Amino acid sequence: MNDKRGDSLSGLTAGEAQEFHGFFMSSFIGFVIVAVVAHILVWMWRPWFPGVDGYSSSMIDGVKVAASNLMTFIG
Repeated sequence: MNDKRGDSLSGLTAGEAQEFHGFFMSSFIGFVIVAVVAHILVWMWRPWFPGVDGYSSSMIDGVKVAASNLMTFIG
């Protein structure tokens, strides 16, 4: 038993700690990349700072057109 597990607070050897650190950093970088892509996609869909007309003007116009098309189709 020469692994010296009692020397660290985590109980891991130096090699195990480096291996865990590698997995942790890979996972963290992957998470950050997914989060950045998600934020970019949300920004493209609806910017966080609305323009002069706000968010709803173009969205409501699209909903009105869709509703009128649906009403002509139904009745």
